[in-house]
Amino acid sequence: MKLASYCRDGLVELGLVAQDEVFNLRLLAGHLLKEGCLTAQVASDDLASLDCMLAAGHPALSLALACNEFLVGGQLPQAARDASYLGALSEVSLLAASPRARKLFCLAGNYEEHIRESRRAKEWIDLRQQKTPRVFMKPPTTTLVGSGAPIVLPRVGHQIDWEVELAVVMGRQGKYIPREQALQFVLGYCLLNDVSERAFQVRERGETSEWDRFFDWLNGKWFDGFAPLGPYIVTRDELADPHSVPLRLQVNGETMQSASTADMIFDVQDIIAFISTFVTLQPGDVIATGTPSGVGMARGIFLKPGDLVIASADGLGQLVNPVEAEAA
Repeated sequence: MKLASYCRDGLVELGLVAQDEVFNLRLLAGHLLKEGCLTAQVASDDLASLDCMLAAGHPALSLALACNEFLVGGQLPQAARDASYLGALSEVSLLAASPRARKLFCLAGNYEEHIRESRRAKEWIDLRQQKTPRVFMKPPTTTLVGSGAPIVLPRVGHQIDWEVELAVVMGRQGKYIPREQALQFVLGYCLLNDVSERAFQVRERGETSEWDRFFDWLNGKWFDGFAPLGPYIVTRDELADPHSVPLRLQVNGETMQSASTADMIFDVQDIIAFISTFVTLQPGDVIATGTPSGVGMARGIFLKPGDLVIASADGLGQLVNPVEAEAA
């Protein structure tokens, strides 16, 4: 099942995507329930948004899955289709796939070749000897945007880079989640572009310490709109193995990144188990699992106004973002 969030008349709503067409899930479920095509323990209003569905828990997810079966199975009554049809995916103004995520975690250095291209081969060897991933956070309310939204190059930005990543969207709350149960807490997966400013300094300094450089790197991740997420969530029943996903990223049609999530150093179960040892993971939280090689920093190429960035993966769709300069 593919779930897309969008905004209509100022309200965040939830869409069901099939064959690149989008349907209002609440209206679709309401019609099927009214006509007796489905029965459910929850009301169609519990599918009004991703937040509503996650708050209602498993019964709401089951209702959404049942609606999807009607849709993809070609059994959807014409009246239900007419009442809920929104248009082609390319015509709908999408929000971030988890638009109200409370937390956005990201991994640094989770692919060997990316560490090597960053000239940190010794660091990779040390990382292999460690037992924990390297996790940082982005502020979700200001960094998360949807497919179609522009990547805005900030006035204080200098070297803006791309990073395609597999993102995990949590479906259940959990703390101290055992590795062997970790995937049971996942709602689904989507694409994230961890846009990064590589040469950021808030102020000029007479001397720069290692900690200064670390926080410059970290602050360079936090600009508004620097985490496009989407285009939709693919639920885990449809993507059984998150460790065989071919990730790609193109800039103006030229392939910059091409790798598989099979190359991750720490897998999804490791990451969830680790993060949940110190933070309670909540429904809708997003975890970006790191980027493979092919970033602009390694090539000396950075984003400029007019560029078009497309991150993609088989089964996960295309995350498309034009690049613009920030208005003066």
